[in-house]
Amino acid sequence: MEAHEKGFFTEENSVEVVTGRNKNAQDARFKQVMEVITRKLHEAVKEIEPTQDEWLEAIKFLNQTGHLSNEWRQEFILLSDVLGVSMLVDAINNRKPSGASESTVLGPFHVADAPELPMGANICLDQKGEDMVIYGRVTGTDGKPVDNAVIDVWQANDEGFYDVQQQGIQPDFNLRGMFRTGPDGRYWFRAVKPRFYPIPDDGTVGKMLGKLGRHPYRPAHLHFILKAGGYETLTTHIFDPHDPYIDSDAVFGVKESLLADFHKVHDPKRAAELQFASPFWEISYDFVLAPAR
Repeated sequence: MEAHEKGFFTEENSVEVVTGRNKNAQDARFKQVMEVITRKLHEAVKEIEPTQDEWLEAIKFLNQTGHLSNEWRQEFILLSDVLGVSMLVDAINNRKPSGASESTVLGPFHVADAPELPMGANICLDQKGEDMVIYGRVTGTDGKPVDNAVIDVWQANDEGFYDVQQQGIQPDFNLRGMFRTGPDGRYWFRAVKPRFYPIPDDGTVGKMLGKLGRHPYRPAHLHFILKAGGYETLTTHIFDPHDPYIDSDAVFGVKESLLADFHKVHDPKRAAELQFASPFWEISYDFVLAPAR
């Protein structure tokens, strides 16, 4: 009797034998997920045909990645990001109706409970960087303004660092804030022009990028989370289209609809009204929320 007839493991029937052992799984969804993962993993191994030493290196890579992950650093999330998996999961879970603003990844530097500020406040607390004003409207897909929408915004400074990366250097909640729209759906606040920055590249993921000839940089952007009753929560960015890394974001977060016009304004009178030095930067960007499902 041949091995495959008795259910013994062979190169040819490896998937069937392994997944066949899961027939008593109690969770049908988990059983389905593990069958797909097993099939794809075995297909990859059969196509690559790794040596024993190469497979051991792969195991070491995963082991080291786990050791680097802690409360402050999630190397596995970083791995998911640079392989495009985070963006793919985001796209699958955030399919939007026509006209709604697109989402993108949350990123690792969001901080809960940022202070709610009066509309027009300056979220830059240390007066460092090039002044910038951001304004626009929040509407539904029907074009009607969204009242009482909470806009949670955060960004890196002009050196490419978030406040949580420079504790004791930047003030707490620097370049963070929450704003609430009125009946007209309009918002505006002041900030500084963000800068591109590298994702953490001193670990396993950074070494992998180096071997692949890839850089670790994210293009300049501002983060937003928008929440409003009756609408889906939107997690997104707006990007500087002139950033040198706009076409090669290390985590694939850029979408064409998220490009904003970073316009430099040379108008001393307007600058004075905004309590800025002249010149300053200006962004106009509208958000469109999808109705809750």
